[in-house]
Amino acid sequence: MGKMRMALVALLGVVACGKGRGDAGQGTGGPYDLVLKGGWIIDGSGNPRYRGDVAIRGDRIAGVGFLSGAAARETVDVRGLVVAPGFIDMMGQSEINVLIDNRVLSKITQGVTTEVTGEGGSVAPLTDRLAQDDSDAMKKWHYREDWRDLDGYFAQLAKQGSTLNIATFVGATQVRMAVVGKDDRQPTPAELAHMAAIVDTLMQQGALGVWTALEYAPASYSKTEEIIALAIAARRRGGSYASHMRNEGVRIDDALDEVFRIAREADIPAEISHLKVSGRQSWGRMGRVLARIDSARAAGLDVTADQYPYTRAATALDASIPTWAESGGWDSLLARLRNPATRARLRDEMLNPRDMESFYHEAGGGAGVLITGTFRDSLRYLQGKTVAEIAAARHRDPVETLFDIVLAEGGHRTDAVYAVMDEPDVQAAMKTWWVAVNTDFGGVAPDGPFGTQSAHPRAYGTFARILGHYSRDLKLFPLEFAVRKMTSLAAQRVGLFDRGLLRRGMAADITVFDAATVADKATFEQPHQQSVGFAYVFVNGQKVLDHGKLTAARPGRGLRGPGYLPPERRAPR
Repeated sequence: MGKMRMALVALLGVVACGKGRGDAGQGTGGPYDLVLKGGWIIDGSGNPRYRGDVAIRGDRIAGVGFLSGAAARETVDVRGLVVAPGFIDMMGQSEINVLIDNRVLSKITQGVTTEVTGEGGSVAPLTDRLAQDDSDAMKKWHYREDWRDLDGYFAQLAKQGSTLNIATFVGATQVRMAVVGKDDRQPTPAELAHMAAIVDTLMQQGALGVWTALEYAPASYSKTEEIIALAIAARRRGGSYASHMRNEGVRIDDALDEVFRIAREADIPAEISHLKVSGRQSWGRMGRVLARIDSARAAGLDVTADQYPYTRAATALDASIPTWAESGGWDSLLARLRNPATRARLRDEMLNPRDMESFYHEAGGGAGVLITGTFRDSLRYLQGKTVAEIAAARHRDPVETLFDIVLAEGGHRTDAVYAVMDEPDVQAAMKTWWVAVNTDFGGVAPDGPFGTQSAHPRAYGTFARILGHYSRDLKLFPLEFAVRKMTSLAAQRVGLFDRGLLRRGMAADITVFDAATVADKATFEQPHQQSVGFAYVFVNGQKVLDHGKLTAARPGRGLRGPGYLPPERRAPR
């Protein structure tokens, strides 16, 4: 009895000193700023939920667990609600949207507190010529590209303010356009060295790694050796490699081989973006794809993936056109579309793809291609219609109609949604423990500048759909499994090591939701509908969402990657 009593006294002493799960003593920091009291804590690790409290002081989590009697400036009763780390969108596309509408409503209202961006194109490097290419967009959306590197962008972001955090990769497409341009050619050795040097510089400024979008021009012109050189430059600074693979349909095995080769030869962690098997000919192959990645992992490669929970993909309408036609840029593409012989060749390749994949073909033709956004207001009447419907109204061939729309936009992108995936494949990937979550869409709002555009429902519903429809309703996996995919798995993969877990000392990015009611509401017919069931969202310790309503706080930051060095410690340029 004496030994048991001594052990109990020792245990009570540990708890009283704040060294156990809780932190009732509060250390030397004085009262907490906020305590979330009595919620179900799902801490992001994948461990079972438990009932407890979470305390915030400043922009950090100061205590987690049983905090009875803790002094706090504000206490919020969250009994019955889930308290989780803020969600991390592994592919968000809001880097410019946030400068136009800093509310980023569609993300915050589904619990996202950090967005990762930089797929192919990225905010840096930016040259005067590339900025000039964006001049029409800047006029339309009322923003300015006044920066040229990542330091400059983050300074602009801090000036504008944001509800959420932004972290970015270096887009390999962006680097290629800055050095090589938009032509279908290989970089010279001097140009490739310059490209690697740009990656190194941006890694020191806080980029997370390098990201390719190899299915699109001009990235599709890159050979594997070019990508390996850029990946090596990123890895020297602790970065990772992410990729929209070169193929996601019938040639997905070749694309996986390329990812594995890059991961192996650059000795770099690799992330496969928006993992899917695309096109009806490929449906049912997700199990094989997952097995191949598992085998690569077992062989020593550090490869994972992320996805969104929908069967339709979203990209530009011109992505249906074979990428060779875009060599030289938009003017060259439009000239080719005006040439009858070239146009006939492009039509044939879209309908009968041979050595390439066709979004149009994979979607089953014009009926599977939905127009969701036009740059020109005069074409807005096309939004919400399929290419087949538009063609029928014009008594015209669907492929020719697609070409006509691209020409009518005059060098600006038309947004489209493609029906290319099968639900069992989506679910198979979602049940995989190393697959994280992304929206693959920029932040929008029904009453904001982007409200006139249509959207993919994933912009508003991705995270809520997984929590509600797939976890709660279909019971594909426990809620703790889903939260881990959205938090600590994502943070680990991109090197944001102070986020993704509810732990003392971690950043106070926190999402509080009702597991019984959380649900996505956005549909393809009515995409501008925010998710429900989210009670509170905190970013860097400040409340940005209160029962579905945004607050005035804009505490989001530019988050720097593992290779970041303060300016005074960087090598001379």
